[in-house]
Amino acid sequence: MQSSSSSSPLSKTHVKLLAFDLQSLVQTATSPPMFARDCVPLSWVEVLGTVTFYDNKPDRFLKFAVDDGTGCVPCILWLNHLRSPIFSCNGRREPRDVQLIAHVAANHASKVRIGAVARVRGMITSFRGAMQVTVSDVVIETDPNTEILHWLDCIRLARRVYDRASGAT
Repeated sequence: MQSSSSSSPLSKTHVKLLAFDLQSLVQTATSPPMFARDCVPLSWVEVLGTVTFYDNKPDRFLKFAVDDGTGCVPCILWLNHLRSPIFSCNGRREPRDVQLIAHVAANHASKVRIGAVARVRGMITSFRGAMQVTVSDVVIETDPNTEILHWLDCIRLARRVYDRASGAT
């Protein structure tokens, strides 16, 4: 694997992946863990599929899964921004910024429903050794062609961009 996540331009963008490809990423033993596809480090991902699992803990988190037909992607959307010391301590963020982030997260959570087709973007993270997507953005899709277009994008990008970034032919 390359020496750091900043070594690859793919580590700085939302990489479109199908669930089976996302689940095949290799997790490093570093802290925090990193994920790689063919030795290319990835940090951010975009997945699209049908919401098949939904567990809402108000003011704490929303856990849900997105199934794209190749597998299920576990997702977590944090909703505890106003109470979490991570957001308020050390003056990392202004209170109004934290309120805005909390409002946006609550808005995203209100859209997620079982059976909805959702485009999810976020950071690839690990919880108890299992890969998950820590959600930064959710869009509910209404166009019936969206899923097949996402599949085609994933295949095209894998062949023309991701495989070339790793040196695969």
